[in-house]
Amino acid sequence: MVETETKKLVQDLLASQPLAVLSTHQAGQPYSNLVAFAADPDLENIYFATTRATRKFANITADPRVAVLIDNRANQEADFAEAAALTVVGSAHEVHGSEKEQGLQLFLPKHPYLKDFVGAPTCALLKVKVAKYILVNRFQEVREMSPA
Repeated sequence: MVETETKKLVQDLLASQPLAVLSTHQAGQPYSNLVAFAADPDLENIYFATTRATRKFANITADPRVAVLIDNRANQEADFAEAAALTVVGSAHEVHGSEKEQGLQLFLPKHPYLKDFVGAPTCALLKVKVAKYILVNRFQEVREMSPA
């Protein structure tokens, strides 16, 4: 039962939130950015887009390990009791061909206003292969889950 509830909470956060915080690193120095994202229904992958000239792209190229934070906070005091934060741990890489098309089929319906951006030749679509999810809600309740 707890596993089913956790999976539902993870799915709800992934579906309801348009932005995430992507964390990479360079030479041990953490680096974070906001990214628009979309997740596949089986929870195994998360997609985001960036231009190849960005620091995050260079960091991922050097070391594909990433963390992605997705949360539903409202920046209110109630968040301490009600907000949920999901950390996604995995590895990222640029996708091409049919794999890119599959990712865009998830990404563009969620972010149609980014169609020109992702269509630009300088833009890369990246896929995060999820190793695990760490869900924190009710301020201190922590649950871990592997995808599908």
